[in-house]
Amino acid sequence: MSILLRSAHIIHAESAFNGLTRDVLIENGLIRQIADRIDAPEHTQVIELPNLHLSAGWVDMRVSTGDPGFEQKEDLTSACRAAVAGGFTDIAILPNTRPVVDSKDTLGYVRRMAEGQPVAVHPIAAITKGAKGEDFTDMIDLHHAGAVAFSDGDHPLQNADLLLKTLQYLRPLGGLLMNRPEETGLTRFGQMHEGVQSTLLGLKGMPAMAEELMVARDLRLLAYVLGDTEAIQKKPNTVPMLHFSCLSTAKSVELIRQAKEQGLPVSCDVAAHQLVFDDTALAGFDTFLKVNPPFRSRADVEALWAGLADGTIDAIVSDHSPQDDESKQVEFDHAEFGMTGLETVFGALMSHNPGLPLGQLIAALTTGPRRVLRLPTSTLAEGEPATFTLFDPSGTWTFDRSVSKSKNSPFLGQTLTGRVLGTIRGGKLWGRSYS
Repeated sequence: MSILLRSAHIIHAESAFNGLTRDVLIENGLIRQIADRIDAPEHTQVIELPNLHLSAGWVDMRVSTGDPGFEQKEDLTSACRAAVAGGFTDIAILPNTRPVVDSKDTLGYVRRMAEGQPVAVHPIAAITKGAKGEDFTDMIDLHHAGAVAFSDGDHPLQNADLLLKTLQYLRPLGGLLMNRPEETGLTRFGQMHEGVQSTLLGLKGMPAMAEELMVARDLRLLAYVLGDTEAIQKKPNTVPMLHFSCLSTAKSVELIRQAKEQGLPVSCDVAAHQLVFDDTALAGFDTFLKVNPPFRSRADVEALWAGLADGTIDAIVSDHSPQDDESKQVEFDHAEFGMTGLETVFGALMSHNPGLPLGQLIAALTTGPRRVLRLPTSTLAEGEPATFTLFDPSGTWTFDRSVSKSKNSPFLGQTLTGRVLGTIRGGKLWGRSYS
């Protein structure tokens, strides 16, 4: 079947059509024609919607699926449905399943389950066996088996020697190490950001320093692996070796900004919900707002937006962390961390955007994560594969039905600005209204 997009406003910084409104004809999964006006061939599905915008397919670099082992929270199929609803054509999934994705067998299971899904699934393999931070996995085998990156996911690497050796091990492979920075000794039993609000609420705090110390440590280790800093400055490597997941503090952003200025091959992302909430949101003890890293101060939120604006932060992620009722419908200090996010990333961002240009926001969902994960770039030109996200940046919608198995989202029932209209991948139109 052919698909014709009528009067689509194109947001694609690397395309000659960026900022223009064009008809786009897709046949057999390829872009057949881009023009001011295209006559619809016979048996063509015509999409003509008010304020239709088109961009390269969105990529989410941090998704938990629970499959295998925790399918009651989320399986791969339900996660992919949620990803489509949120406008994503690609997702990278964390290894924290049961068993952990730490061998070719478990990686192969994920790859087999991903076949035929409406989104491309890119598995991240564990750095250590069982993600326990002790013994290394066979990273060379996992790399050749299709692991897009290496991370212990929800378990930050505490051992500096492990992180150092992983960087040394992955360097000749051109591999990527992803780490969520947290000194867990400083956050033990913590429930929220350490500050005035935690004191008022009587909850044990998780200091910003716990993240910032680890960012500083990991950057020092990366510089040590690379050696001569003057040579790095003269010939910086634009492909990152080390990626920081889910930054949450102003100081962390500044540390990475300085590292990039020095030419270090480093990248980072921020979870969409960190750009929306600060620690005052926890005044009502809503367990759906209990996440790790925790919501920080309003000044930290502003610094995260500034990091996106100047390019310090490369990508926006959902940090999709499904939890069942038994994990959330309990007292706040007994609740598990995490919220679902795949379906609401764009709505949350557009509803709370302080003025970041749309093109920059879309770049953090497209070109940024593709560059970090070494995925093929999406080219909007005739004859190229058609992998698109369709959206209306000013459209409003109510998040009244989640397709995720878990419902731990603080946005349920809210009306948001920024509506996903569908995705195109593999020659098919996907979305709530199409699949």
